[in-house]
Amino acid sequence: MKNSGGKPRAGAVRKSRKGPQVGSGGQGRQALEGKKPTPKAEDRPYHPAGKAKAARERYVAAGGRGKPAQDQGRGRGGRPDSAPRGSSTAGRRAKSGDEIEIVTGRNSVLEALRADIPSTNLYMAARIEMDDRIKEILSIATGKGIPILEVMRPELDRLAGRDSVHQGVALKVPPYEYAHPADLLEATLRKGDTPLFVALDGITDPRNLGAIIRSTAAFGGHGVIIPQRRSVGMTASAWKTSAGAAARTPVAMAANLTQTLKAFKEAGVFVLGLDGGGDVSLPGLSFADRPVVVVVGSEGKGLSRLVTETCDAVVSIPITATTESLNAGIATSVTLYEISKLRAEAAS
Repeated sequence: MKNSGGKPRAGAVRKSRKGPQVGSGGQGRQALEGKKPTPKAEDRPYHPAGKAKAARERYVAAGGRGKPAQDQGRGRGGRPDSAPRGSSTAGRRAKSGDEIEIVTGRNSVLEALRADIPSTNLYMAARIEMDDRIKEILSIATGKGIPILEVMRPELDRLAGRDSVHQGVALKVPPYEYAHPADLLEATLRKGDTPLFVALDGITDPRNLGAIIRSTAAFGGHGVIIPQRRSVGMTASAWKTSAGAAARTPVAMAANLTQTLKAFKEAGVFVLGLDGGGDVSLPGLSFADRPVVVVVGSEGKGLSRLVTETCDAVVSIPITATTESLNAGIATSVTLYEISKLRAEAAS
């Protein structure tokens, strides 16, 4: 097609493909050979690893030793390994496996200090109201060289955690060291005492655990046993609820609760389960003066099947109201009181 000037319109004429073809002259040879190996991250100057390498080289060239400042104290994800607990990188408890625990409340903190539990920091609210407990807390902490940090109330609230009543004082302690059930039993028998233990089957509320520890201490119990799985552990809430009894009453962890109870039976300890539908009534319990471990189940599911089959007897607490039930902490307290009373009567 031609335009009005008689010349062919640009792009309208196709070149003939007949005849010899001209090659590229090797211009695409590098593309055909493929890409070269990707440089390592530290060899790429724009990559964070490359920048860190360059910083280290500059640091060494300047005569420095160790790690440059930007690398010191860095853990996974670039977060400082020893970040202060007041920073945004740490909460009430350490994220990686219960590295720390915060004990709150004047009684709990005082009992923990009296029991020589290793402590790293004592936090006290600014302008705290002094009483005899606070004075003793300060005296013991000063004598042991424990750092005392004065913090504002909001910071203490954050350290203690939600719904925790700290009463203006908190203590940072290492993770709780659980005893072994067999060691507790052996120590009790060595002292010549009649064993009295409480085992928890599926208790997940730390306040129930704290209340049970407190009742165990009050009625002469020798320890509390918790299973390793599907059970609450010694948290700050349990410490607080125990009102300091956790510092005096050992808590043991059983890898398998059923096997632990069977081992106790072989050692001559009677296993008593608590259940509303039990066939043995608590008043006048005939096993009270013997070595006993009381097993408490969760409020919803009660005792598990295997634990129930292991029990020598399943005990029920009679209550008059048909629509009411006792939670695990109260049921344990009532049972321990009855056992303590019957033992006192038998000894008199």
